[in-house]
Amino acid sequence: MELMVEGRARRIAMLSAHTSPLEQPGSGDAGGMNVYVLELSRRLARSGIEVEIFTRATSRHQPPVEDDEPGVRVHNVAAGPFEGLTKDELPTQMCAFVRDVLRVEAMHEPGYFDLIHSHYWLSGQVGTVLRDRWNVPLVHTMHTMAKVKNLALAEGDTPEPRGRVRGEQEIVRVADRLIANTDEERHELIDLYEADPAKVSVVHPGVDLSVFERTRAPQVPPLVLFAGRIQPLKSPDTLLRASALLADVDHRVAIVGGVSGSGAERPEAMADLAAELGIADRVDFVPAVSQAELADWYSRASAVCVPSYNESFGLVAIEAQACGTPVVASRVGGLATAVADGVTGTLVDGHDPADFAAALRPYLTNFEFRDTVGAKAIEHAGGFGWNTTAAKTLEVYREAWQEFT
Repeated sequence: MELMVEGRARRIAMLSAHTSPLEQPGSGDAGGMNVYVLELSRRLARSGIEVEIFTRATSRHQPPVEDDEPGVRVHNVAAGPFEGLTKDELPTQMCAFVRDVLRVEAMHEPGYFDLIHSHYWLSGQVGTVLRDRWNVPLVHTMHTMAKVKNLALAEGDTPEPRGRVRGEQEIVRVADRLIANTDEERHELIDLYEADPAKVSVVHPGVDLSVFERTRAPQVPPLVLFAGRIQPLKSPDTLLRASALLADVDHRVAIVGGVSGSGAERPEAMADLAAELGIADRVDFVPAVSQAELADWYSRASAVCVPSYNESFGLVAIEAQACGTPVVASRVGGLATAVADGVTGTLVDGHDPADFAAALRPYLTNFEFRDTVGAKAIEHAGGFGWNTTAAKTLEVYREAWQEFT
């Protein structure tokens, strides 16, 4: 897998400006993208490519540099206040972020980095500057896009600002290659952002199959699990309302994750809703947990519910299936790729709680059916390993470099 440039292995600058890959997924702004950046970097490093990740420091106690594993170095860049800065305020700090990234590169001989891979639009803005400064290719992964999110806003959520839309348009224009998580995302880049089809490659995210595997039998009474950040976009309220409609079925619900985004404005909203629906005694709210603990939660569940309004891919769905747990998810974005409808789970059109209740019912009442679907889910998830993701990403890097030179 080694990629050579003038006889030496490549060194990649990985940009994750707004959230650190070392943060606990499911809390704050940390989610699937954090997992993506860290796991991809690790697989690239294990293939002989050095990766240096640049992210914004969020505490004065963080060291300037942390080594995750051999070949993966994380730079905690001081850009703006360490704490109390919302994601909407981050664009004002990107100039400081660029400045400090340039300082790191300036400490080395020219040509230290051979390629830039940026993640999310804020990092992409930084990448467009570094690309010209370092004279190297820029590969960008959107993860989410403003125009797509604004087409399917959850109730109580706010539209993405025009500044982000303009920023994404500029990234699409400048980047040498764009990586889309799914075929649908590729079409969105082309149709909504006028991306050059020849520049957009599809690379599915992966799952750590050594961590996410069946560790125990589903619990009794059956458990429905929601895992992720608690915010309107992820729609955990849809699961709670669906649970209330399943009063005749003995079951429990677990919401695992922390409040994020506009959900932080009312941190008790889901607990209040559970009480209002009369189901508080069957719902457990659990703070974000480690990947190993999350695998255990998946294994205990009879179904995992992903009722999001938009997902570029939906790593939770693949992780759950790797643990042998069927997934009931919205038919949106990458979830239509992550879940094999009618085979490894059920996709639901819209966000009507009654439809989700109907989709969940067989997994809570017919255990033979649940186990049959779960076995197929394990097989399906096996095709999404991170090594495959890394190998296909390297192909994109090669194409970007060959055309750039």
